[in-house]
Amino acid sequence: MFVRANLKLIVALLVVAIVWGTTYLAIRMAVETIPPWYVTGMRQTIAALVLLVYLLFKNQLQWIGWQNFKRNFLLSMLMIVIANGFTTYAEKSIPSGLTALLTSLSPLIIFLGGVMVKVQKPSLKGFLGVLIGFSGVAFIFRHGLQDLFNPSYKTGIMFLSIAILGWSTGTIYTKKHAHKPSNIFLNLFYQFSFAAIVQLFLAVIFSDGAKVSDWSTKSFLSVVYMAVFGSVITYYFYSYALKHVSAAKVSILNYFNTIIALFLGWLVLDEKITFDFIIATALIILGVFITNYKPNKNEPLAEN
Repeated sequence: MFVRANLKLIVALLVVAIVWGTTYLAIRMAVETIPPWYVTGMRQTIAALVLLVYLLFKNQLQWIGWQNFKRNFLLSMLMIVIANGFTTYAEKSIPSGLTALLTSLSPLIIFLGGVMVKVQKPSLKGFLGVLIGFSGVAFIFRHGLQDLFNPSYKTGIMFLSIAILGWSTGTIYTKKHAHKPSNIFLNLFYQFSFAAIVQLFLAVIFSDGAKVSDWSTKSFLSVVYMAVFGSVITYYFYSYALKHVSAAKVSILNYFNTIIALFLGWLVLDEKITFDFIIATALIILGVFITNYKPNKNEPLAEN
């Protein structure tokens, strides 16, 4: 049972790392022709409909009670409307690589926040690992950091900063309340439904005269991919992982997301993989290894 639980956790972490690593490219392709808030609104609408069909088929669609309703509404606002929505909006004005770099700040924020609210024990190893991993990400973009001071990036950076804070807060909150029994798919259905309503409302307000005829097939398929894989499947595995390891450890996957985003840039956009990339990769892997070298004895892996 313990080995099987470990295997499930490994699969969950791999899915989160790989799929969310591809979403930087998918978002970029989606916002080429579709306004950002429509991208996020349609993404969550499709995700909610997929889960609705599943829950009806399993006869699991039910009212979750007001307390759980409020909890899921809060998580929806933090981790979907703010984190996902603002990240999508940011990629309209800043490069996906820069987006990946700034998003990689979230493990440090989550680690510090987790320590503050006592869901994560402070450790020199944890701080050292996160900082080394971040140094690897920063090394990749060290020649482009001057873009942070370019006025044209200010709006995108501001939105992305809000997104990172929203995601970090939601992750810590999820970990703190992970002991509560729940149906993950049912909770996600409510979260995606809330987010879809809010984001489509924002789309109508802030997207001036959006013309569906201008939306490309590539952009629409990118939205569908993010809805099914980036939302439904990966959010499930992310929630599962948070129930078995610390929020800081799960957040380390952001480093792998960055590497995958760069790899796709090389594969799809013919970007070069330089010696700097190899050095940065080594630093990132070292940071992850240091942070996760010895599991916390107070956080045993579940066997169910």
